[in-house]
Amino acid sequence: MSYLLLSTEACHLCEQAEALLAPLDIMYSKIDIAEQEQWQEHYATKIPVLLNTETNQELCWPFNEEMVLSL
Repeated sequence: MSYLLLSTEACHLCEQAEALLAPLDIMYSKIDIAEQEQWQEHYATKIPVLLNTETNQELCWPFNEEMVLSL
């Protein structure tokens, strides 16, 4: 599976999401939503968001280990 963690700098919730993902040993890429205006508009109030790039399913914060593993 391929995942993206949509986040931004200085986001304490994004840091919490990364801490939750670390022990799960899943591979993900971190994307800063500030890089593109369309991401800012769509995700600004939802971050952190974990996106499964194969199924296009999203998990908006707050999420837990069980939710991540079933994504």
